Amino acid sequence: MLNNTDPDPDPETVSAQEAPEFAPAQFVRWFREVAPYVHDFRGKTFVVAFGGELVRDGALNALIQDLSLLSALGVRLVLVHGSRPQVNEQLKLKGYNTQFGRGTEPTTSEALECAKEAAGEIRLDIEASFSQGLPNTPMSHAQIRVISGNFVTARPVGVIEGVDYLHTGAVRKVDTDALKSIIKQNGIVLLSPLGFSPTGDAFNLAMEDLATSVAVSLRAEKLIFLTQDAFVHNEDGSVDTELAREDADRLLAGGTLDEDTGAFLTAASRAVKRGVARAHLLPYTLDGSVLLEIFTHDGVGTMVVEDTLDDLRPATIDDVGAIVQLIEPLEADGTLVPRGRAVVERDVERFTVLEHDSVIYGCVALIPYLDERMVEMACLIVHPEWQGEGEGEMLLRHAEGKARAMGAQRLFVLTTRTSHWFIKRGFVQGGVSDLPRERQALYNRSRNSHIFIKKL
Repeated sequence: MLNNTDPDPDPETVSAQEAPEFAPAQFVRWFREVAPYVHDFRGKTFVVAFGGELVRDGALNALIQDLSLLSALGVRLVLVHGSRPQVNEQLKLKGYNTQFGRGTEPTTSEALECAKEAAGEIRLDIEASFSQGLPNTPMSHAQIRVISGNFVTARPVGVIEGVDYLHTGAVRKVDTDALKSIIKQNGIVLLSPLGFSPTGDAFNLAMEDLATSVAVSLRAEKLIFLTQDAFVHNEDGSVDTELAREDADRLLAGGTLDEDTGAFLTAASRAVKRGVARAHLLPYTLDGSVLLEIFTHDGVGTMVVEDTLDDLRPATIDDVGAIVQLIEPLEADGTLVPRGRAVVERDVERFTVLEHDSVIYGCVALIPYLDERMVEMACLIVHPEWQGEGEGEMLLRHAEGKARAMGAQRLFVLTTRTSHWFIKRGFVQGGVSDLPRERQALYNRSRNSHIFIKKL
């Protein structure tokens, strides 16, 4: 790669005038080979995450130049940075004994102030790097806007096994709409490892967890972790460039990986499991690693992928046990009316299930009252581990489409706990008299369920 700003160029690097005659043909062939990747990724969202180690080791400027190129090619970018080395340095300079390692640790008030200072310094360095525009550099004519803000709502980790984690937090919610609005206008979102609660408190977040949450909430095409050397190797020492998520989980369960690789691979596996198409572990010590990973066939790091995608399909009698397992906890806490296995078996043809890797994690049932052009939606359930990732919306859209196909004009639901969820999705509260006559006779007044109706 030619770099006109390099003060000490590689002696093997040659200028265009000195290049052998076949160099133009090589360039044209390469440019044609990358064209399909450019088409594929234009308009797609990449979440790129890196620790404070990358900044400390002087690799930020090269990364920013490559990200600027991706932005020019139409890739939508969200950046998440860490700051652990910088926080530890601040703590040391101020005379505190606390030092942060890889795991989750309590954050004292003093450490939180150091985290704020470190995050602010790194954020400004990143913004300055994106503001470059000198002629004859890769950033020439680049006009990139970097936007930071309070896009992440956090909650305290709390007390675990008697240990109070103080100002250490976890992601509660990501303002997905705001992030999408920014990146659709070609801005780059920059997130620091801090989150804020509705009470105005700040919490220290793990960069890996923050990046994973953001990638999942945006349904990103790629989650890219830039690490020092945390990627998976084959037995011969070469980099394992593609790893199925199940294989990644087996490696993690084996306990043979070093701490850094284990942490990044755990985050990558979790992201892919929850809907991110690809997660990558790349070395920031290799110049251009992001470009090499994206625009070459084999790449230079470890990519985690999902072997099988989620499947929305009609339930069969073999699914009864899994459906009952989803329903039982909600029956126990009073959210759903107890119905028992026999009822589920009888009505199984009314159910649709969400399946992932042969595991059923969601379901919905439709009960038609077509004489009055109405359909009841019941048992809309997503397993707690998958909630918040859009699966409930997927089941609702499916139910609406199927009800329309039946000839229904209205879809209704009875609920005691989730009124606001349905109101936000276009349902309007009704009364018992609005139900089909047959359903009115079955209405359990002792439960006093709210009735919501949506016109199809």
